[in-house]
Amino acid sequence: MNIGLYQSAASLSALERWQDAVSQNITSGQVTGYRKRTVEFSTQAAGEINLPNNKSSDGIPALFPKASNGISFQPGETKPSGRDMDLAIQGDGFFDVQLPDGTHAYTRDGEFSVRADRTIVNTAGDELLSDSGQPIVLSANGGKVTVNADGAISQNGAVIGRVGVQNFTNMQGLVPVAGGMFLDNGSAAPTPVDHPNLLQGYVEASNVTPMREMVDMVVISRSYEANQKIIKTVDEQMQKTLDALG
Repeated sequence: MNIGLYQSAASLSALERWQDAVSQNITSGQVTGYRKRTVEFSTQAAGEINLPNNKSSDGIPALFPKASNGISFQPGETKPSGRDMDLAIQGDGFFDVQLPDGTHAYTRDGEFSVRADRTIVNTAGDELLSDSGQPIVLSANGGKVTVNADGAISQNGAVIGRVGVQNFTNMQGLVPVAGGMFLDNGSAAPTPVDHPNLLQGYVEASNVTPMREMVDMVVISRSYEANQKIIKTVDEQMQKTLDALG
């Protein structure tokens, strides 16, 4: 078996996973609260290589590249929006929203609006939940909405609810879904943030740096081409050997 051939093939597979992550980051980089997809590279042992001149009984470990997907939870830039219903979390935590099937989802996207029945919802129509786990419904009498730093929502000076903010002991237990939201796979262990720090009239941008992603895409392309050339060269050498042996 030609180890170099298989190592280059494994490299191509790892580069494809990196390319998928970078492509998703570029596509979703403008989504409010989106979290960058990352790829970490490591090596995986797969047997040993015995060299002809190696006098030791032990061979050299054959290492193959391995790629693991992850998520960067670094905060994005906070930007003013000029809308009273927009909120941005300063520090750790996620907004708790309820999907149509009743499932809880978690997001840093604080672009909210008011539904016809006065319920606060996000851009997808999912209901923002309070610290008690219930949808937040504004007063029928109307009035300017004020959200304090601790999440307390007031209308006409009366507190009508408090925005629920959840943090997680195991961030790797969060499963990314569409719209920059996350679901708990059962191991994330959501914990209420007792003293959140919210900004009204602001939103948090994604934590993607477009220029960095474009540079990574160039690196991926060149690395892919290099490994393709290695595979082609090894294949040609093997063919020449077979031809020489008849």
